Amino acid sequence: MTVLERGVRPHLIAGSARGATGPETIDVIDPATGETIATIPAGGPDDADAAVGAARAAAPGWAGRDPAERGELLKASARALRGAVNELAEIQTRENGKPLADSAAGVEAGIGAIEQYAEIGPLHRGAALAGSWNALDTMVPEPRGVAALIVPWNDPVAIACGQIAAALVTGNTAVFKPSERTPLSGARLVELMELPPGVLNLLLGDGRAGQALVEHPDVDIALHTGSVETGRQIAVSCGSVLGRKALLELGGKDALVIDEGVDPAWAAEQAASGAFANAGQVCTSVERIYVHHSLAEAFIEALVGEAQSIAVGNGLDPGTQMGPLVDDRQVEVVHRQVSEAAAAGARVLTGGEPRDAPGSFYPPTVMTEVEGSMAIMREETFGPVAPVQVVSSFDEGLELASATDYGLAASVLTPSQVNAQRACRELQVGTVKINSVWGGAPGGGAEPRGVSGSGFGYGPELLDELTQTKVIHIEPAPPAEGGATDAR
Repeated sequence: MTVLERGVRPHLIAGSARGATGPETIDVIDPATGETIATIPAGGPDDADAAVGAARAAAPGWAGRDPAERGELLKASARALRGAVNELAEIQTRENGKPLADSAAGVEAGIGAIEQYAEIGPLHRGAALAGSWNALDTMVPEPRGVAALIVPWNDPVAIACGQIAAALVTGNTAVFKPSERTPLSGARLVELMELPPGVLNLLLGDGRAGQALVEHPDVDIALHTGSVETGRQIAVSCGSVLGRKALLELGGKDALVIDEGVDPAWAAEQAASGAFANAGQVCTSVERIYVHHSLAEAFIEALVGEAQSIAVGNGLDPGTQMGPLVDDRQVEVVHRQVSEAAAAGARVLTGGEPRDAPGSFYPPTVMTEVEGSMAIMREETFGPVAPVQVVSSFDEGLELASATDYGLAASVLTPSQVNAQRACRELQVGTVKINSVWGGAPGGGAEPRGVSGSGFGYGPELLDELTQTKVIHIEPAPPAEGGATDAR
């Protein structure tokens, strides 16, 4: 069956379709229309057990392959995916509403991640140690075993590709559970990848399936990109099993600090891009803005203009610049924060009300007169809202930007090299961006801080996280008494 055909999608375990073992199912909804486009099994312990069992059975043979051979198989999978970019992009847009061009860019980025890990994975190496003259001492990286990959809905193909490739190229096998909101692109991704049976297994379902997966005794490492709440549950589950590792990239409340001397129109373009890209549903979206009083009026006026110029609609429409939120639950979260802030004295300058029509749409929203005590400035919003607080100095902006338990990323717009250096040193986040809310060199691996998670979720450093180091000491045995040394 194709991913958009009627009927319940099967899990894909050990290279074969596995039907639902229980009666419960989950509908997959197109957020632009409210239409049910597919149904998946809810998943549960029996399904997780089958998937982990398949991965465990395949692990010795996969780990025993030469790293270069694993890399070649991943390259072949990347070539197969390149022939299906448009198909994967359309499926993803039907699931999460992202504009089609953005979906295609995400798919391309994911394929690029597979190709990069296929190249650098075989180069991942240990170290020789300086021991005694007649001994050999080395540190050798080895796969951890079975990896559980819990992938979010906001950029599902790109994130899945990176995690899958890094896990597999280092010799691990994997069970991949996509979000129940975007399972179809994940299912098609697994179908297209050209890998031996059991090396990559697809487990469908919601949090119940995810919990059964990360709690399975034969899982050795769990990778999760998503909410703080789910990440905490995974951390507890992994922490209850000695030796099981968790890599977590969780929520953020990323700040944008705008210094004096910055062009307000340019700053508004940056802020709008950071706050409204993918309808604000990016882990590193701009969610708090602190602007210097000297340019606040001009900046806010320009930001409102940017927000009002964005074409909102179905992601399949070529003219759409911003699609819907992923579902009505997310609309409720966003609107609750906006409404509570407005009731407490914040001003909504544009947007601020869900669209009274089919689909999970929320308009680009700009707010002022917000305060740090409001949820809109404290809790992750994950929606197209730009709350702006005017500050008296760069010092105040930097101080307020740092007043959070989150530690994912932050951006600063400033003409001052001194202030840029201060921001890089003082902001306690995994990624600091100066004079651009997006961008960065390929291969950069960030480590989130605070409640935003722990461990490297991408970059070459992810290969270190997915392996464990064994120290080996070898020296020759002395010859047997009266015998010759074995020279074999």
